[in-house]
Amino acid sequence: MRVWSGLLAMMLVAGCGTPAAVKGGGVVRLSARAPARVDPGALARSLTAVQPGWPHPDLTVDCREVKCVALTFDDGPGRYTPWLLDELDDLEVKATFFVVGQMVAADRDHTLPRMVAAGHEIGNHSWSHAELPGLSDEGIARELGRTQDVVEQVAGVRMTVMRPPYGSTDARVAAETRRLGLAQILWSVDTLDWRDRVPSVVARRAAKATGGSIVLMHDIHRTTVEAVPNVVESLADKGYRFVTISELYGTTPAAGRKYTEL
Repeated sequence: MRVWSGLLAMMLVAGCGTPAAVKGGGVVRLSARAPARVDPGALARSLTAVQPGWPHPDLTVDCREVKCVALTFDDGPGRYTPWLLDELDDLEVKATFFVVGQMVAADRDHTLPRMVAAGHEIGNHSWSHAELPGLSDEGIARELGRTQDVVEQVAGVRMTVMRPPYGSTDARVAAETRRLGLAQILWSVDTLDWRDRVPSVVARRAAKATGGSIVLMHDIHRTTVEAVPNVVESLADKGYRFVTISELYGTTPAAGRKYTEL
Protein backbone atom coordinates (compact mmCIF):
# COMPACT_ATOMS: atom_id res chain seq x y z
CA MET A 1 0.00 0.00 0.00
CA ARG A 2 1.38 3.39 -0.97
CA VAL A 3 1.75 6.14 1.59
CA TRP A 4 -0.83 8.80 0.79
CA SER A 5 -0.55 11.11 3.77
CA GLY A 6 1.47 13.79 1.99
CA LEU A 7 -0.69 13.74 -1.12
CA LEU A 8 -3.98 13.55 0.68
CA ALA A 9 -3.12 16.37 3.06
CA MET A 10 -2.95 18.69 0.06
CA MET A 11 -6.17 17.56 -1.56
CA LEU A 12 -8.92 20.08 -2.14
CA VAL A 13 -11.77 18.36 -3.86
CA ALA A 14 -14.87 20.00 -5.26
CA GLY A 15 -18.02 19.70 -3.13
CA CYS A 16 -20.51 16.92 -3.50
CA GLY A 17 -22.40 18.61 -6.29
CA THR A 18 -25.76 20.30 -6.22
CA PRO A 19 -29.03 18.69 -5.18
CA ALA A 20 -31.52 18.05 -7.94
CA ALA A 21 -35.25 17.69 -8.19
CA VAL A 22 -37.27 16.23 -11.02
CA LYS A 23 -39.74 18.67 -12.49
CA GLY A 24 -41.62 18.30 -15.72
CA GLY A 25 -39.47 15.37 -16.81
CA GLY A 26 -36.17 17.25 -16.36
CA VAL A 27 -33.58 17.71 -13.68
CA VAL A 28 -33.70 21.10 -11.99
CA ARG A 29 -30.69 22.43 -10.06
CA LEU A 30 -31.76 23.78 -6.68
CA SER A 31 -28.70 25.23 -5.01
CA ALA A 32 -24.93 25.12 -5.01
CA ARG A 33 -22.83 23.97 -2.10
CA ALA A 34 -19.47 25.43 -1.27
CA PRO A 35 -16.41 23.26 -1.93
CA ALA A 36 -15.52 21.13 1.07
CA ARG A 37 -12.03 20.16 2.18
CA VAL A 38 -11.60 16.41 2.29
CA ASP A 39 -10.48 14.84 5.57
CA PRO A 40 -7.19 13.17 4.52
CA GLY A 41 -7.48 10.50 7.19
CA ALA A 42 -11.00 9.54 6.13
CA LEU A 43 -10.03 9.34 2.46
CA ALA A 44 -6.94 7.31 3.28
CA ARG A 45 -9.08 4.84 5.21
CA SER A 46 -11.47 4.68 2.26
CA LEU A 47 -8.62 3.98 -0.14
CA THR A 48 -7.29 1.27 2.16
CA ALA A 49 -10.69 -0.40 2.11
CA VAL A 50 -10.98 -0.20 -1.66
CA GLN A 51 -7.55 -1.14 -2.96
CA PRO A 52 -7.17 -4.83 -1.98
CA GLY A 53 -8.46 -6.87 -4.89
CA TRP A 54 -9.29 -3.73 -6.87
CA PRO A 55 -11.33 -3.49 -9.00
CA HIS A 56 -13.88 -4.91 -6.60
CA PRO A 57 -17.11 -5.90 -8.38
CA ASP A 58 -20.27 -5.74 -6.32
CA LEU A 59 -21.14 -9.41 -6.54
CA THR A 60 -24.62 -8.74 -5.20
CA VAL A 61 -25.44 -7.38 -8.67
CA ASP A 62 -25.90 -10.14 -11.25
CA CYS A 63 -26.22 -8.37 -14.58
CA ARG A 64 -27.42 -11.56 -16.24
CA GLU A 65 -30.44 -11.44 -13.96
CA VAL A 66 -31.08 -7.69 -13.66
CA LYS A 67 -30.89 -4.91 -16.25
CA CYS A 68 -27.48 -3.23 -16.05
CA VAL A 69 -25.83 -0.41 -17.95
CA ALA A 70 -22.16 0.56 -17.76
CA LEU A 71 -21.55 4.29 -18.18
CA THR A 72 -18.01 4.96 -19.39
CA PHE A 73 -16.10 8.21 -19.80
CA ASP A 74 -12.99 8.71 -21.95
CA ASP A 75 -10.08 11.13 -22.33
CA GLY A 76 -9.80 12.62 -18.82
CA PRO A 77 -9.18 13.54 -16.19
CA GLY A 78 -10.05 17.06 -17.28
CA ARG A 79 -11.36 20.29 -15.85
CA TYR A 80 -14.94 18.97 -15.68
CA THR A 81 -14.16 15.58 -14.15
CA PRO A 82 -14.44 16.70 -10.50
CA TRP A 83 -17.85 18.16 -11.32
CA LEU A 84 -18.87 14.87 -12.92
CA LEU A 85 -17.73 13.01 -9.80
CA ASP A 86 -19.93 15.34 -7.74
CA GLU A 87 -22.90 14.48 -9.95
CA LEU A 88 -22.25 10.74 -9.76
CA ASP A 89 -21.90 10.97 -5.98
CA ASP A 90 -25.28 12.73 -5.72
CA LEU A 91 -26.89 10.17 -8.03
CA GLU A 92 -25.20 7.22 -6.25
CA VAL A 93 -23.94 5.93 -9.60
CA LYS A 94 -20.63 4.21 -10.32
CA ALA A 95 -18.92 4.46 -13.69
CA THR A 96 -15.71 3.51 -15.48
CA PHE A 97 -13.17 6.14 -16.52
CA PHE A 98 -10.73 5.41 -19.34
CA VAL A 99 -7.93 7.86 -18.64
CA VAL A 100 -5.17 9.28 -20.82
CA GLY A 101 -1.73 9.07 -19.21
CA GLN A 102 -0.72 12.61 -20.14
CA MET A 103 -3.91 13.93 -18.57
CA VAL A 104 -3.24 11.97 -15.38
CA ALA A 105 0.29 13.35 -15.20
CA ALA A 106 -0.98 16.92 -15.66
CA ASP A 107 -3.91 16.61 -13.22
CA ARG A 108 -3.62 18.93 -10.23
CA ASP A 109 -6.97 18.05 -8.68
CA HIS A 110 -5.85 14.59 -7.49
CA THR A 111 -8.89 13.22 -9.27
CA LEU A 112 -7.91 9.56 -9.56
CA PRO A 113 -7.60 8.85 -5.81
CA ARG A 114 -11.08 10.31 -5.46
CA MET A 115 -12.37 7.99 -8.22
CA VAL A 116 -10.94 4.97 -6.42
CA ALA A 117 -12.35 6.06 -3.07
CA ALA A 118 -15.81 6.43 -4.62
CA GLY A 119 -15.74 2.93 -6.13
CA HIS A 120 -15.39 3.91 -9.77
CA GLU A 121 -13.25 1.80 -12.07
CA ILE A 122 -10.26 3.22 -13.95
CA GLY A 123 -9.14 1.97 -17.36
CA ASN A 124 -6.15 2.62 -19.62
CA HIS A 125 -6.77 4.87 -22.66
CA SER A 126 -3.11 5.12 -23.75
CA TRP A 127 -0.57 7.83 -22.93
CA SER A 128 -1.26 10.31 -25.73
CA HIS A 129 -4.51 9.08 -27.34
CA ALA A 130 -2.53 7.61 -30.22
CA GLU A 131 -4.09 5.29 -32.79
CA LEU A 132 -2.35 2.17 -31.54
CA PRO A 133 -2.32 -0.02 -34.70
CA GLY A 134 -0.33 2.72 -36.45
CA LEU A 135 2.54 2.39 -33.97
CA SER A 136 5.41 -0.05 -33.74
CA ASP A 137 5.26 -2.85 -31.19
CA GLU A 138 7.54 -0.76 -28.98
CA GLY A 139 5.27 2.25 -29.41
CA ILE A 140 2.17 0.30 -28.36
CA ALA A 141 4.00 -1.02 -25.32
CA ARG A 142 5.14 2.47 -24.38
CA GLU A 143 1.68 4.06 -24.77
CA LEU A 144 0.02 1.46 -22.54
CA GLY A 145 2.89 0.79 -20.15
CA ARG A 146 3.51 4.43 -19.25
CA THR A 147 -0.17 4.89 -18.49
CA GLN A 148 -0.25 1.76 -16.33
CA ASP A 149 2.70 3.12 -14.37
CA VAL A 150 1.45 6.68 -13.85
CA VAL A 151 -1.98 5.50 -12.69
CA GLU A 152 -0.41 3.07 -10.24
CA GLN A 153 1.84 5.84 -8.95
CA VAL A 154 -0.97 8.37 -8.57
CA ALA A 155 -3.89 6.17 -7.51
CA GLY A 156 -2.21 3.06 -6.11
CA VAL A 157 -4.10 0.66 -8.39
CA ARG A 158 -3.15 -1.48 -11.38
CA MET A 159 -5.67 -1.23 -14.19
CA THR A 160 -7.15 -4.39 -15.71
CA VAL A 161 -9.21 -2.85 -18.54
CA MET A 162 -8.32 -0.56 -21.42
CA ARG A 163 -10.05 1.17 -24.30
CA PRO A 164 -8.09 1.65 -27.53
CA PRO A 165 -8.35 5.26 -28.75
CA TYR A 166 -10.89 5.57 -31.57
CA GLY A 167 -11.79 1.91 -30.90
CA SER A 168 -8.88 1.04 -33.18
CA THR A 169 -7.19 -2.27 -32.42
CA ASP A 170 -5.50 -5.21 -34.12
CA ALA A 171 -3.70 -8.44 -33.30
CA ARG A 172 -0.58 -6.63 -32.07
CA VAL A 173 -2.61 -4.43 -29.73
CA ALA A 174 -4.41 -7.53 -28.46
CA ALA A 175 -1.08 -9.23 -27.81
CA GLU A 176 0.24 -6.30 -25.79
CA THR A 177 -2.95 -6.02 -23.78
CA ARG A 178 -2.70 -9.72 -22.93
CA ARG A 179 0.87 -9.19 -21.79
CA LEU A 180 -0.17 -6.30 -19.55
CA GLY A 181 -3.29 -8.05 -18.21
CA LEU A 182 -5.73 -5.64 -19.87
CA ALA A 183 -9.10 -6.48 -21.42
CA GLN A 184 -10.12 -4.40 -24.45
CA ILE A 185 -13.40 -2.61 -23.71
CA LEU A 186 -15.23 -1.02 -26.63
CA TRP A 187 -18.90 0.06 -26.54
CA SER A 188 -22.39 -0.65 -27.83
CA VAL A 189 -23.92 2.85 -27.46
CA ASP A 190 -22.03 5.85 -28.84
CA THR A 191 -23.46 9.19 -27.74
CA LEU A 192 -21.23 11.12 -30.19
CA ASP A 193 -20.90 13.70 -27.42
CA TRP A 194 -17.55 14.86 -28.79
CA ARG A 195 -19.29 15.98 -32.00
CA ASP A 196 -22.74 17.09 -30.89
CA ARG A 197 -22.21 19.06 -27.71
CA VAL A 198 -25.84 19.47 -26.78
CA PRO A 199 -26.87 17.93 -23.42
CA SER A 200 -30.35 16.92 -24.57
CA VAL A 201 -28.93 15.16 -27.65
CA VAL A 202 -26.34 13.31 -25.59
CA ALA A 203 -28.98 12.23 -23.06
CA ARG A 204 -31.37 11.05 -25.78
CA ARG A 205 -28.69 8.89 -27.39
CA ALA A 206 -27.55 7.42 -24.07
CA ALA A 207 -31.17 6.56 -23.26
CA LYS A 208 -31.14 4.06 -26.14
CA ALA A 209 -29.09 1.70 -23.97
CA THR A 210 -30.48 -1.75 -23.29
CA GLY A 211 -29.55 -4.39 -20.73
CA GLY A 212 -25.81 -5.05 -20.86
CA SER A 213 -24.98 -1.92 -22.85
CA ILE A 214 -21.67 -0.10 -22.54
CA VAL A 215 -22.27 3.62 -23.11
CA LEU A 216 -19.48 5.81 -24.48
CA MET A 217 -19.14 9.40 -23.27
CA HIS A 218 -16.30 11.85 -22.58
CA ASP A 219 -15.74 13.64 -19.28
CA ILE A 220 -13.70 16.40 -20.97
CA HIS A 221 -16.85 18.07 -22.30
CA ARG A 222 -18.98 20.34 -20.10
CA THR A 223 -22.09 19.47 -22.11
CA THR A 224 -21.63 15.78 -21.35
CA VAL A 225 -21.46 16.44 -17.62
CA GLU A 226 -24.60 18.54 -17.93
CA ALA A 227 -26.33 15.62 -19.65
CA VAL A 228 -25.48 12.99 -17.03
CA PRO A 229 -28.35 13.64 -14.56
CA ASN A 230 -30.90 13.24 -17.35
CA VAL A 231 -29.08 10.15 -18.68
CA VAL A 232 -29.31 8.56 -15.25
CA GLU A 233 -32.90 9.66 -14.68
CA SER A 234 -34.17 8.26 -17.99
CA LEU A 235 -32.40 4.92 -17.63
CA ALA A 236 -33.25 4.55 -13.93
CA ASP A 237 -36.92 5.12 -14.78
CA LYS A 238 -36.65 2.07 -17.06
CA GLY A 239 -35.28 -0.04 -14.22
CA TYR A 240 -31.60 -0.10 -15.11
CA ARG A 241 -28.78 -0.51 -12.60
CA PHE A 242 -25.54 1.41 -13.14
CA VAL A 243 -22.38 -0.65 -12.82
CA THR A 244 -18.67 -0.56 -13.57
CA ILE A 245 -17.23 -2.71 -16.35
CA SER A 246 -16.04 -5.39 -13.93
CA GLU A 247 -19.45 -5.41 -12.25
CA LEU A 248 -21.14 -5.77 -15.62
CA TYR A 249 -19.29 -9.01 -16.23
CA GLY A 250 -19.26 -10.11 -12.59
CA THR A 251 -15.48 -10.48 -12.67
CA THR A 252 -12.38 -8.95 -14.18
CA PRO A 253 -12.75 -9.32 -17.98
CA ALA A 254 -10.22 -11.57 -19.73
CA ALA A 255 -6.95 -9.91 -20.73
CA GLY A 256 -6.57 -9.31 -24.47
CA ARG A 257 -10.18 -10.14 -25.28
CA LYS A 258 -12.39 -7.51 -26.93
CA TYR A 259 -15.76 -6.63 -25.34
CA THR A 260 -18.56 -4.43 -26.66
CA GLU A 261 -21.45 -5.35 -24.33
CA LEU A 262 -22.56 -8.07 -21.94
